[in-house]
Amino acid sequence: MSDTPFGFGLPPEEPEDGDGKKKDQQSGGGQGPANPFGFGGLPGGFGAPGADNPFAAMFGSMNPTDLGAAFQQLGQMLSYEGGPVNWDMAKQIARQTVAQGTPDGVKDASVGPTERTAVEEAVRLADLWLDDATSLPSGAGTAVAWSRAEWVEATLPAWKELVDPVAERVGAAMGDVLPEEMQAMAGPLIGMMRSMGGAMFGTQIGQAVGVLAGEVVGSTDVGLPLGPAGKAALLPVNIETFGKDLGVAKDEVRLYLALREAAHQRLFAHVPWLRAHLFGAVDGYARGIKVDTAKLEDVVGQFDPQNPEQLQDALQQGMFQPEDTPEQKAALARLETALALVEGWVDAVVHAAAKPRLTSADALRETLRRRRATGGPAEQTFATLIGLELRPRRLRDASRLWASLTDARGVDGRDALWAHPDMLPTATDLDDPDGFVHREQLDFSELDKLLGEAAEGPDLKKKPTDGKDDDTE
Repeated sequence: MSDTPFGFGLPPEEPEDGDGKKKDQQSGGGQGPANPFGFGGLPGGFGAPGADNPFAAMFGSMNPTDLGAAFQQLGQMLSYEGGPVNWDMAKQIARQTVAQGTPDGVKDASVGPTERTAVEEAVRLADLWLDDATSLPSGAGTAVAWSRAEWVEATLPAWKELVDPVAERVGAAMGDVLPEEMQAMAGPLIGMMRSMGGAMFGTQIGQAVGVLAGEVVGSTDVGLPLGPAGKAALLPVNIETFGKDLGVAKDEVRLYLALREAAHQRLFAHVPWLRAHLFGAVDGYARGIKVDTAKLEDVVGQFDPQNPEQLQDALQQGMFQPEDTPEQKAALARLETALALVEGWVDAVVHAAAKPRLTSADALRETLRRRRATGGPAEQTFATLIGLELRPRRLRDASRLWASLTDARGVDGRDALWAHPDMLPTATDLDDPDGFVHREQLDFSELDKLLGEAAEGPDLKKKPTDGKDDDTE
């Protein structure tokens, strides 16, 4: 994957067909590496090799049918008036990327009834095992087995929530660089730039999400809840690939991954503030993006619709960069620490549940740790899309801290820290986990009592002081 900020990199080369030759570019299957906007994923032959820009790519080496399709696509691109990202285009390209299969030749396929049953049984068993390892109840109302295409469909709403704040900031900057008296005169130009910007974001996001769909094994690989609430999801075709060279029985691999997925579901279902906390950190990061307005003004002033790659060049030269402010640093630190705590808790809880029952627990744990903590495909994708890494850099530190908390305070005392973000360990605590674990423990029952007395009214029927139910519901 490209490390270009915001993902405006070049699309992958056209895969070879069965006889070792590139696919026929005239047939509309090309993804030309010379296309700076990444329009190679579009139907109708966009992005023919050697094209100087997307427009030349559209009209070169096409038969009349393909040419008509290209004009239709161009019209749709320039007439787009939605948000900062053309999500219709993103979805279309993601689905097309999935249909092409992964580089190792594995194609997507519908999930059969046998695989669906296997996933449902694995999640059901995983939830039973997790009951002994955490006080948080099950968060998976259903267990589903997804194809890669189904993963794309189910996760696009979450990607939209994550990417739109950054794209909105970039799009607003494009319209704000001209003096107010010139904006009316340049309205069509600005509108076209915004439409093309939405198409650029949509194209690259679609390609990245489509590639990611060929690698993820569930709905929580990035440490965020990408799927619908209450659905524990696994991808059988990717689990098969993941476990192929591990020397571990397929059933054990599936069950271990089901434990991780079910543990994530418990955390996000029963810690109601956690999702907003994580997504809010991403939004805070987006608000701190600094735009080099001088460079953007220069690009807009010299913008030639027949030479749109100059906008791509400006993007690649670092027009949009994080602003080094206390707010920006705080947003990044908050996100990194929260991701480490989420992934560390899942790692510790899953290990406690799997270790006594699976002979391969240690090997699978280490494989997943390395995959997650050293910049796996999910983290790389997000870094490419908006320049922000979702890497829990301190996963091992957080996992050790949660395990030590379990030894010192028990499962209930450990999980009670999720009651409020202010109760969680901080980045400083990860530096000194023993100090946090053995710090004088707060009397949470007294805190509950004080809060209960402050809110007590005539309709108050019970107070959560000892964890026991009274005679009312």
